[in-house]
Formats: sequence, structure tokens, C-alpha cells
Amino acid sequence: MPMNFLHRRLCSSPGWAAGVAERMPEMLADVDLGDDVLEIGPGFGATTRALLPRTTKLTAVEIDEASVALLRAEFTDRVEIVHGSGAQLPFPDGRFSAVVCFTMLHHVPSADLQNALFAEARRVLRPGGVFRGVDSLPSLGFRLLHIGDTMVVLDPATLPGRLSRAGFEGVESQHEPGRQIRFLARRA
Repeated sequence: MPMNFLHRRLCSSPGWAAGVAERMPEMLADVDLGDDVLEIGPGFGATTRALLPRTTKLTAVEIDEASVALLRAEFTDRVEIVHGSGAQLPFPDGRFSAVVCFTMLHHVPSADLQNALFAEARRVLRPGGVFRGVDSLPSLGFRLLHIGDTMVVLDPATLPGRLSRAGFEGVESQHEPGRQIRFLARRA
């Protein structure tokens, strides 16, 4: 199960959405998203709402069928919502100007599937496109919130190499222990 009941309640709350909207400018500082953005794993749509005014065209791929229905009902024709996996994206090579994912990579059930997601993100990016990700790092509160969840946390020491092996160049990664990791990678 990717998310337990308490975790789902938190991430679908108005307070969570307000916090995401407040942090989005910082999460995208110095990142040019371009005109056609793919969001992987929008969940309940807080990040999607915050991304929508920042690009001309937004597509979101979500693996959870119930979340897909909620997202389609909310965003109707403003965002293309696709039911699918970030590790097997149903899009042509080189379509997107940017790919983003926010606080969802730790819900991908294995490092191998995370690596497949990285490779797919690179495949669907245009040359010069960017892949921006932000994810949580373990703390006591984080671990308690994730009891019974799928939780495969990114290792800040190995992430740049994993992104490079997926074909990215110019990988930048910063992390705050017990808080979050951010990365930016480019397709040459």
C-alpha cells in the first residue's frame, strides 16, 4: 500500500495544499519549466494546482486509480490526467520541456523502479529539458507517518550517480538531513 489512511488524510487536506502552494516558488527557483510539463505522481493534486499557472501545458501521470478519478474531476480540460506508471510512461520520446515530481519518489516500491522512472523521465524530455525532483528524507515524524506505507527513501550519496546512469547530465543535488532532498538534472 503506497499510503496509509492517516497519510492520505494529511496529503488531501487544505493545510497541506496551502503549504505546497507556499513552497512551490522555492521548489522551482531558477528552473525554467518551458511550455509542456509532465508531473509524475501528483497524488491529490496539491502540486498540480501550484504548477498549473507556471506552464502553458501540464500533463500528470498518476498510478492510483482513485486519485486519477479525483484529479480528472477537478482539473477537467486544464490538465491532461493519465492513469499510468512513472516507470512506464505512455508518451513519445522527447515530448516534454520539463518533468517534475514532488514528495512521491519514496512511494515507488523499489530502487529498481525508481531507476526505471528516472530513465523514463529522461526519455520523454526534449534535448535541453530539465528533470526537477523534491522528496522527503527520514526523520522521526516522517517514519511515524509512513507506518504501513511503501517507503523507499532516496540516498543523497547515490542519487547523482543514479541520475547520471539514467542518461542525465549536469546533475545537481542538495539535501537537508531529516528534511528533504532536491535535484535538478538535464537532458543534453
